[in-house]
Amino acid sequence: MPEIRTRFAPSPTGFLHIGGARTALFNWLYARANGGRFILRIDDTDRQRNVDEALRPILDGFRWLGIDWDEGPEVGGDAGPYYQSQRGESYQAAVDELLDSGLAYRDYATPEELQAEREAAQAAKRRFVYSRKFMAGTGDERRRFEAEGRSAVVRLKMPREGSCRFTDRIRGDMELEWAREQDQVIQRADGTFLYHLASVVDDHA
Repeated sequence: MPEIRTRFAPSPTGFLHIGGARTALFNWLYARANGGRFILRIDDTDRQRNVDEALRPILDGFRWLGIDWDEGPEVGGDAGPYYQSQRGESYQAAVDELLDSGLAYRDYATPEELQAEREAAQAAKRRFVYSRKFMAGTGDERRRFEAEGRSAVVRLKMPREGSCRFTDRIRGDMELEWAREQDQVIQRADGTFLYHLASVVDDHA
């Protein structure tokens, strides 16, 4: 059986709260109960919201709770660095691969245009799913949008048909309709990466 590896990745955008401590505790207990390793990563990809003073209380809070980590800040490990802000090359490689394979796309919609679509869906009493109206699928489309002064985020291009089936250890067999899932942003217009890309790339590594 492969080694159990669990992780918790707090964001230094504020101080440790009870929900985060609970999630970390569950991961720590599962690793310890199964002879695995508990990894602590720091999700510091949000440059605008990071608070330098928040990291030390997070680390000290875990130690006060008796939650130690096998890999991470101040401990090291073979899968470092453990600060996501230092792993940009890996994340960019993943974004490029998703774009090249057609599983992601550059989107040039403004916040106002997205809000208008949400309000239209709400008025029609239907679930909001982005229309992809401002998706750039070709180089010509990118140049046209950029000539208008628009900047792009990168979104996952979720399937619009079929379903995702998986087995959850707690809830059992699950099935989710792809058409209900949003095209989540994985890279901001300023080039930084969002947690749900970074965490998956790190977990896979």
